[in-house]
Amino acid sequence: MLSRYRIYIGVAAIVIFGGLGIWSLRKTATPYVDFNRARTMQTNVQVLGKIDHGQATYDETSGKLLFYIIDENGDSMLVQFAGAKPGNFEQAESVVCVGRYQNGAFQASNLLVKCPSKYQGTEYQKRGA
Repeated sequence: MLSRYRIYIGVAAIVIFGGLGIWSLRKTATPYVDFNRARTMQTNVQVLGKIDHGQATYDETSGKLLFYIIDENGDSMLVQFAGAKPGNFEQAESVVCVGRYQNGAFQASNLLVKCPSKYQGTEYQKRGA
């Protein structure tokens, strides 16, 4: 009889911890979306685009990087990133931006810069994050 209760307690613990793990994973997952969807969602998302280097500016005083990214359909979106400018930003072709769209621009909290020469990216965190 006592071993039966241990089995029930063990199964209940597995179910509870499994449910908490799945719930936690869903809360922290950041989906990839297109630009139109990013503009309407109220949560953090990831967007991928080619960097328009001709319109990129970095203000060293405020530590803000402003640039446009362009998706495969030719749609462009302004990205604002408050943090150190990635060292390989000028050589990068594309970037994955993590954040949310607010006040007419995508407010990036993380950048994953994709360099063609290295085939790998470097992640940068927003200040104070």
